Amino acid sequence: MFGLGFMEIVLILIVAILFLGPDKLPKAMVEIAKFIKSFKKGVHDAKSVIDEELKIADLKEEMMSSQRALESATDDLRGFKNIDLGLNEILEEKPKAIPIEPKRENITFEKKPTILEEPKTTPTLGESK
Repeated sequence: MFGLGFMEIVLILIVAILFLGPDKLPKAMVEIAKFIKSFKKGVHDAKSVIDEELKIADLKEEMMSSQRALESATDDLRGFKNIDLGLNEILEEKPKAIPIEPKRENITFEKKPTILEEPKTTPTLGESK
């Protein structure tokens, strides 16, 4: 793990047995294992945070390049003589109300004969009244 060989590990165990004694050695090994585990977890968390920050930096750089491309395209369009985008004027301009006059029509109703009235008919050539 740290570049230790078998002989280095055996030497560390012998020194630990001499200093701690056989009764405290198991508790000390458990504490060392917990420390190594928490250290590895901390390193893993730090690495994931750094990776996430790098991804955010990449996304930000991609967004900035897109913005630069959009600005250059807008500058190209403004370079034409007959085209003036006038985005500010378009955005600030309010639509104008067009007055609409009502259409006036004269409506006439035709009077229909009632039952009591005789219909007015004109005699045809062959009929007599």
